[in-house]
Amino acid sequence: MIQNSFSTLKEIPLSPGKHARYYSLPALEASGVGTVSRLPVSIRIVLESVLRNYDGKKITEAHVRRLANWQPNAPRVDEIPFVVSRIVLQDFTGVPLLVDLAAMRSVAKRMERNPKLIEPLVPVDLVVDHSVQVDYYGNSEALRLNMEMEFRRNSERYQFIKWGMQAFDTFKVVPPGIGIVHQVNLEYLARGVYQKDGLVYPDTLVGTDSHTTMINAIGVVGWGVGGIEAEAGMLGQPVYFLTPDVVGVNLTGRLRSGVTATDLVLTVTEMLRKSHVVGTFVEFFGEGTASLTVPDRATIANMAPEYGATMGFFPVDDRTIEYFRGTGRDEDEIAAFQSYFKAQELYGIPFKGQIDYSRELELDLGTVSPSLAGPRRPQDRIELADVKSRFIELFSKPVPQSGYGRNVTDLNQRYSVRDCNESSAASESVASSLNQDKATVRPGAERNITEMVNNRPILDQVETPVCFKNGPVDLGHGDVLIAAITSCTNTSNPSVLLAAGLLAKKAVEKGLTVKRHIKTSLAPGSRVVTEYLSATGLMPYLEKLGFDLAGYGCTTCIGNSGPLSEPIEEAVVANDMVCAAVLSGNRNFEARIHPSIRANFLASPPLVVAYAIAGSMRKDLTAEPLGFDQGGSPVWLSDIWPSEEEIQGLMKFAANAETFRRLYSNLTKDHPLWNEVSSVAGEVYNWPTSTYIAEPPFFQDFSMRPAQLRAIVNARVLGIFGDSVTTDHISPAGAIKETSPAGQYLLAHGVSKSDFNSYGARRGNHEVMMRGTFANVRIKNLMIPGSEGGITMHQPDGEQMSIYDAAMKYIAEGVTTLVFGGEEYGTGSSRDWAAKGTQLLGVKAVITRSFERIHRSNLVGMGVMPLQFKGDDSVQSLGIKGDEQFDLLGLEAIRPQQNVTLVIRNPDGSRREIELLCRIDTAIEVDYYLHGGILPYVLRELMSVNQN
Repeated sequence: MIQNSFSTLKEIPLSPGKHARYYSLPALEASGVGTVSRLPVSIRIVLESVLRNYDGKKITEAHVRRLANWQPNAPRVDEIPFVVSRIVLQDFTGVPLLVDLAAMRSVAKRMERNPKLIEPLVPVDLVVDHSVQVDYYGNSEALRLNMEMEFRRNSERYQFIKWGMQAFDTFKVVPPGIGIVHQVNLEYLARGVYQKDGLVYPDTLVGTDSHTTMINAIGVVGWGVGGIEAEAGMLGQPVYFLTPDVVGVNLTGRLRSGVTATDLVLTVTEMLRKSHVVGTFVEFFGEGTASLTVPDRATIANMAPEYGATMGFFPVDDRTIEYFRGTGRDEDEIAAFQSYFKAQELYGIPFKGQIDYSRELELDLGTVSPSLAGPRRPQDRIELADVKSRFIELFSKPVPQSGYGRNVTDLNQRYSVRDCNESSAASESVASSLNQDKATVRPGAERNITEMVNNRPILDQVETPVCFKNGPVDLGHGDVLIAAITSCTNTSNPSVLLAAGLLAKKAVEKGLTVKRHIKTSLAPGSRVVTEYLSATGLMPYLEKLGFDLAGYGCTTCIGNSGPLSEPIEEAVVANDMVCAAVLSGNRNFEARIHPSIRANFLASPPLVVAYAIAGSMRKDLTAEPLGFDQGGSPVWLSDIWPSEEEIQGLMKFAANAETFRRLYSNLTKDHPLWNEVSSVAGEVYNWPTSTYIAEPPFFQDFSMRPAQLRAIVNARVLGIFGDSVTTDHISPAGAIKETSPAGQYLLAHGVSKSDFNSYGARRGNHEVMMRGTFANVRIKNLMIPGSEGGITMHQPDGEQMSIYDAAMKYIAEGVTTLVFGGEEYGTGSSRDWAAKGTQLLGVKAVITRSFERIHRSNLVGMGVMPLQFKGDDSVQSLGIKGDEQFDLLGLEAIRPQQNVTLVIRNPDGSRREIELLCRIDTAIEVDYYLHGGILPYVLRELMSVNQN
């Protein structure tokens, strides 16, 4: 029901002849509630939601007044109930969310309630973008072949998604092959403002991917949350968070010629990580901000998780309207968007002194230089000229100091990769059928493609390993094995993609090539990208260097890089080689890109192409030639680097409104693979036997009364981990090893190794995912010094085993377990299963030096207590080894951010007590924890309403 809260309900003309009502922030200030006009723009947009959804129950007058009087440096103890306009999902996180909703409906049916109680109350869009892998590359058929493989692998998941489409009224799906969720969100899903029941209000959202923040580029307040938190938002719960600090970043000057938006975002990420903006809203302002295009802003906003912020926000201005027009939005919609933000006095980039921020930082865009980031973290920026020396330095640096611990004398060792010596009539036939010269069919294009082209069902028999022909390949440390133009960060930005195409054109014209063992791929964020690369005539040059279209989705950056060829993999593993991947992504954590590639570097798309040509991270691209032309003369990076004028001359092809309207007008047109997917109907899922989709145990023995909390006594340690343990370490998304507990489970259930797919694709099955928790091949459990992989020591017998096996043994023994960590525990993706898997392994508390925002929230959402060391305390300072027993005292009446006593009892009988900070931060999180998690809490609330 529309209420005139604080006398702020006003009327606004949206377009000629059209009016609507809105809740006016200037009117709120005029009523004397607070100095709203001095608030950061992002805070004002959240305030509008609080004001509009004021109901006197979940959202009270006190909430409105407190937020309207936000102070830049006040203690952050106030909780904001934020009702969002919509929710966006990607399939890796969206499928388990849909599984949970289906499980809740099953509970409702078993308890003889109406299953339709479980229904999203706000629009939900799921974009299927994380399932395509780069199995095929380097030829014109790669896209089709990869998509056919994707649909074969994921048919059970896609059938389940289609069930969800018909079961839930407000649940829509963007099918595979359309683009990456964040780019689709930016180009198509985002509306600027919404109109409902005569009200107009701003587009706001949360998404189940940490890079949801990319939408901040167009003035939309939104960020990544875990699926369990998004579910609560879908089912009528506000998204609760503590009133944030807002850090203002004043961008001045302009980027120099030759410097890309990628170089800028890597600089911003490094700067803001060092400035400790974790958990804050970051808001960009100043003349430099105003000069940036929306795609450049989107590049910066996308990587907010990498600099640790909740958002990287850009206000609405003329550039935003220009972007909406160039991407084919309706003119009436654009007029309403512009009119609304002007009426709210939210239009335009603020300048210094106009807004009260918690603190201000400054960056002169003119100081940004060409850069990469790596080899393990996106905030570890390296100047282009220093990449070679940095790699050599890390090669021999000790492992505890983030090095590789190798003998420097091994640096120049070369290793031979075997030649299979196979004649391949099939390959020649395929080359002919693809109308290509055989020499252009790169490794990975040769595996049984003839059978696939002529007989699609033979796909079931395809094996991924391939052999190299025409002589052996030799590899050395630092050699590039993967070069991928991929990920939402950069493929939303035409300037860097056109730069990559121009560089490829000049390289080909100079006679430069890419070595045949390098796995090259192009996986753009939307179909618009290939339209403008083709229209500009640049696509053939990228293809000539092997950057053929491999898929429209989140490939290499999420770990869907696909396999290396079998001989390459053998050589790398056998010789413990430190080889490299170069990608235009946003994440390069250990074992994320590929489990056998140890050094992963983020770079702009043109630098990805350049390093593919150079072939090694041990080549200084600023001082050594990339290669040699047909006449034997050296070709330098500067010779083929495109000028700003060349790039701008082609930009008109990337802002063709008609292209956007055509490609987004009918998402299932000419899409037989998706249209042929069948599914079951009905309100309640029938849970057929599947290794992809299974009813989760989170609602086992569910009752309307939460279980009594039990004291945590005599607990054991399941694992002790160091700093910067990511959600990739805790719950990997990539390949499943045959020897891992998850691999053994799949083999025992009749799944062949070639059909394992990935952890990400199997997130709808808890049996696989709990076995994959703490299973990353690079995770280091400090209980076993020098170890890698998901192993631990069961106590008190000291037996070494997998973390999964130890967890099951502790559960059988009735022993509670804890996990210890260092700084920035849970950094990275908003991965529910990092928390869900922790809970299913029986872990009751995670104790660290600090938490990353989303993972801390996810732990609470699963009923796992996050606890933080105080002062200088740490695992190391306390000498915790893992053979101790632990008690947690003071949990009788939980309050937000209370102190908890940790009792440490050593094997020799000695004991110590220390104070920990409970990181259950808000009152609503206390309720979630007491109910055993957010999902049981919401389910009980929905059932109670129905019962009454």
